[in-house]
Amino acid sequence: MTPTTWRYRGAVASRTLAAIGGGYVLTSIAIALTALALPLPRADAVTLATLLSFVVYTCAILWVFATSSATRAWGGIAISSAVLGAALWIAGSAS
Repeated sequence: MTPTTWRYRGAVASRTLAAIGGGYVLTSIAIALTALALPLPRADAVTLATLLSFVVYTCAILWVFATSSATRAWGGIAISSAVLGAALWIAGSAS
């Protein structure tokens, strides 16, 4: 059995931060965009988007730990958040 290295522990800690913090940010942006985009009354759109947040957050966490490196996990979360954030900004300014 090989001893756990600090590099490995750092990678796991980085992925954990990406999953918790980055996943939260990604989910928040995705849900806000979904609530704006759904053609439902506002209360129904927000309720449905909130229910979908559990699926989005779970998938983000699973994806972070399924990638080959912590750098790829952070990059994927950051790029996805940036793209969805831009779409949210455009959708928010249009309405």
